[in-house]
Amino acid sequence: MADSTQTAQASEAEPQIDDFDDPFASAGASGPRELGVSDAAVKRLRELLAQEEDEGLMLRVTVSGGGCSGYQYAFGFDAETTADDVTFERDGVTVVTDRASLDLLAGGQVDYIDDLVGAYFTVNNPNASSSCGCGVSFSI
Repeated sequence: MADSTQTAQASEAEPQIDDFDDPFASAGASGPRELGVSDAAVKRLRELLAQEEDEGLMLRVTVSGGGCSGYQYAFGFDAETTADDVTFERDGVTVVTDRASLDLLAGGQVDYIDDLVGAYFTVNNPNASSSCGCGVSFSI
């Protein structure tokens, strides 16, 4: 049976996230600089990774300026991390994000929605004061 605990790892050459001294960093609305992964997201990621036939792939989550609410999420697969990345693992899947994006994602959870509107990854983000109807953009 897979371990359902989540762990965060900084890239090998970088200090641990707790040691990172960034005066512009935010602890996030719910505290620690962590990013969770829902059961639904884990399930869908396993399905997608099986189709890709590359066990080294990770889901990369980034935040950039834009979208109808000010910031927008982007999701894609990546096989490599950079010195600025932080990884989060749960039940055999890995999610990676850069430290700047983590400032806006801290305390959030990557989720997968499959309903009448469509099927998509989103972030349940406690730092967002509002978001658009599609769940892809948000404001703080």
